[in-house]
Amino acid sequence: MCYHSPNVLSSQREAQNLIGWQEKFIQGFGTLFSCMVVSMMLIISASVAVSKAPTWALTEDNRLFLEAWRTIDRAYIDKTFNGQSWFRYREHALRTEPMNNREETYMAIKKMLSTLNDPFTRFLEPEKFKSLRSGTQGALIGVGLSIGYPTGIDVSSTGLVVISASPGGPADKSGINPGDFILAIDDRGTEDMDIYEASELLQGTEGSTISLDIRSGHEMKHIVLRREKITLNPVKSRLCEVNGRGSESSRVGYIKLTSFNQNSSGALRDAIASLRGSGVQSFVLDLRDNSGGLFAEGIETAKIWLDKGVIVYICDNGGVRDIYETDGSNSVAVSEPLVVLVNRGTASASEILAGALKDNRRAILYGEPTFGKGKIQSVFELSDGSGLAVTVARYETPAHIDIDKVGIIPDRPLPQSFPLDEDSFCSCLKDPASACNVNAASLFSG
Repeated sequence: MCYHSPNVLSSQREAQNLIGWQEKFIQGFGTLFSCMVVSMMLIISASVAVSKAPTWALTEDNRLFLEAWRTIDRAYIDKTFNGQSWFRYREHALRTEPMNNREETYMAIKKMLSTLNDPFTRFLEPEKFKSLRSGTQGALIGVGLSIGYPTGIDVSSTGLVVISASPGGPADKSGINPGDFILAIDDRGTEDMDIYEASELLQGTEGSTISLDIRSGHEMKHIVLRREKITLNPVKSRLCEVNGRGSESSRVGYIKLTSFNQNSSGALRDAIASLRGSGVQSFVLDLRDNSGGLFAEGIETAKIWLDKGVIVYICDNGGVRDIYETDGSNSVAVSEPLVVLVNRGTASASEILAGALKDNRRAILYGEPTFGKGKIQSVFELSDGSGLAVTVARYETPAHIDIDKVGIIPDRPLPQSFPLDEDSFCSCLKDPASACNVNAASLFSG
């Protein structure tokens, strides 16, 4: 769509006045003369419009604002744009919002996005955008926290909620757990802080420190963490050999998938191949505290386990707009019994995977209800290196379940003392006297 300046609108009004006069003039004359008058008046109207053409041109900052506007116009899930005329907002903003420099333009874009009332659709300055991209490419410097907004029973709580803590990272070592609330970062309250601003604060130079005020249940904690390089190796695996009846033993392949970055599906395939080489007869896929990541990697990971079926439905306000499914051509492990472990820290792309495996009856889910992030965001880079994270759709599981703010309900619970790390998992299967023991045979029974 084109932007009309006030001068062009004025020209159009003058042309309309002339045409109105022309219509009255024509009423008193014959058909031939009226055609001549029409021709003359069209020429006059065109001349007026040309003579009044605007001399003002869009600046580079105006064009950046329009680039952001068009991105939302094309990609945003809600085509009512929170009940407003998106075109009129653009026209009004270009006339009234100051965009004399890049800082003012960024503020205009943020103000525009705030009218959508969507905390997941946000503008990212160039450094924030670069930081976000680094988090999907395998490494970043920070404290190892995935954070989100309160959902479900915690929706009225203030602050930001911990979705997961990277195993072995500074936050994990300090005892921060999924479900804890971050109330302040370096003495800055998080009540009105968005997750992107918080993520930027949590990251920094290697070796620097940051303080967090945490609420864990009814307990308040003040924790100081030292930032370090967090290597996002998404897959860890173990062979668990469990004694069976008599001389028989069961070999269980345990795989912990911690995130969906660009290495995830490839690393998972390697882990399956390695465990198969050790003679495993079944698999446990641990998605606990996996806060998601790249949507495409979640889809590719589902294809590894499924021989056919729908993986996820992508929906907008008009209903289903896309279907992701598999025909088995990319499958690797479709025959061995499979158990999937989930908890409150299982979110986003990992919920897509868990929902696909559950609804296609490929796996039994153990644990607790998942986080409940059923909206999908895509990231778009703008011409100056900044970017937009935009809610482009919501998803439904193959059984058409919308899990947003509800989560995926597992088939069975796990003992409260069930460990998160891979070494202890094997011990729980082996030791019948352990409080966390789960019988390996019953684990895989439907």
